[in-house]
Amino acid sequence: MKYILENNRRWAAKITERDPDFFKRLSRQQRPNFLWIGCSDSRVPANEILGLDPGEVFVHRNIANLVNTVDLNCSAVLQFAIDVLNISNILLCGHYGCSGVRAAMTKTASGLAEHWLGPIQDTIDEHRAELEKIEDEQKRLDRLCELSALQQVVNLSHSPIIQKAWSQGKTLRIHGLIYGLSDGLLRDLGMAIDGPPR
Repeated sequence: MKYILENNRRWAAKITERDPDFFKRLSRQQRPNFLWIGCSDSRVPANEILGLDPGEVFVHRNIANLVNTVDLNCSAVLQFAIDVLNISNILLCGHYGCSGVRAAMTKTASGLAEHWLGPIQDTIDEHRAELEKIEDEQKRLDRLCELSALQQVVNLSHSPIIQKAWSQGKTLRIHGLIYGLSDGLLRDLGMAIDGPPR
């Protein structure tokens, strides 16, 4: 704990040196522009990846960045982000080399983790022919990470909370992204949804 507290003091001092009023402004109100739904992986810190300061992104993380409408935690974050914070952009971000996706692919997860990762099996089943054509295991895993992230964008778009926001005329766009651990770069997965199917 000593190490953690010392790191925190250095970090706060560095921020204050750069911007003496930063924490005063931050403590008055939370006004993020984005909701980030990403993986709990310790190598995927939302603010740092996006180059944003505290207060600029509202964050929800779980193993393998899954979106499930029965997940009350994710649903509560989503509703708060839309109804209270008035966020208009949701960034659903997967990452290459995801341990959760690997555990689902290799069927090595057990207990609650196995249950949590179950929806990835549906993605595997849906894209089995494509995945089986990829001989290199790492490339197959990376493609499954992309496919799973894309599926989560679709899942989000079907959420009753999102559907209600769109029916009320709220501007809300869901973006699918993936992060590269090996180069630190975000990639657009080419899927953005800003309303119900027309």
